[in-house]
Amino acid sequence: MSEAHQVIAGVDIGGTTTQVVLCTDRLDVLDRVEVPTPASEGGAAMLGAALSALRLLLDRTPARLLGVGVGAAGLVDVRAGRILVASDSFRDWAGFEVTSAVQQALGVPAFLDNDVNAFLRGEVAKGAVAGEENVLGMTLGTGVGGALWLNGALYDGPRGAAGEIGHVPGFGELPCTCGGRGHLETLASGRSIAARYGERTGVDRTARAVAEAARGGDPDALAVYREAGRGVARALLITAGLLDVTTCVIGGGVSRSWALLGSAVRETLALEPPVSGHPVRVLPARLGGDAVAVGAAARARTELLIHTGGS
Repeated sequence: MSEAHQVIAGVDIGGTTTQVVLCTDRLDVLDRVEVPTPASEGGAAMLGAALSALRLLLDRTPARLLGVGVGAAGLVDVRAGRILVASDSFRDWAGFEVTSAVQQALGVPAFLDNDVNAFLRGEVAKGAVAGEENVLGMTLGTGVGGALWLNGALYDGPRGAAGEIGHVPGFGELPCTCGGRGHLETLASGRSIAARYGERTGVDRTARAVAEAARGGDPDALAVYREAGRGVARALLITAGLLDVTTCVIGGGVSRSWALLGSAVRETLALEPPVSGHPVRVLPARLGGDAVAVGAAARARTELLIHTGGS
């Protein structure tokens, strides 16, 4: 591949915005654009917005497009390239055939990943855990997502649900948005941080506003973030105990308040270290808003190399 004339695209289709990047074969970002996601208009409109953004980038950076990787929220069938389950934030997204639509529109190979899997691929390829063999990826955003990198490869399990640490029970009895109870998401997601603060105070605030209150010394806000941090640490210890994975990279909007979460995470880890005795490393994501898109491009690059015999 020639970096000057051949590129790989990565697409991150989120509930609010869609990020598209053009990368070299070394996954260096040449150009990027972000557009609103028309989630209420249906899958065709969502993909149309992503394709329009990609065409804009290709007009700005004339190059031969080799392939496209897409990271999307929800449970996905990576082999069939379609969305299996999506939240009610997305209209007509579940069942949408993503890769076939991209391939028909652009005439190049396309590959689909869950957005958290793509986030972890990105951070392993070019981010905070570059070159690591075994990593737990965790995103603390509207919900809590997880993904596993084992023995130098993504492990998604036989049904594509491996690493979903946000929906493992054992974190209390609060009802979760998925229908279960006591999941990590009930403590550590942005939506839950706002809800827990509201329960304590009767005040309706966003997670960002709760973080601001905590930085100002609000005891209820500090308590909510402390509980979230303890929950995150327990999730790390579960992963370390089951899989002997002691490196974790954390991203998502809530992780930007790591100064509030980190002390509770460290205290909890110190009280009950992994049985292996190996300390848990927790690293903040390095790629920021590019992580999912770069990770999607990384998946496309890997698949393209496999299909061309590594040439």
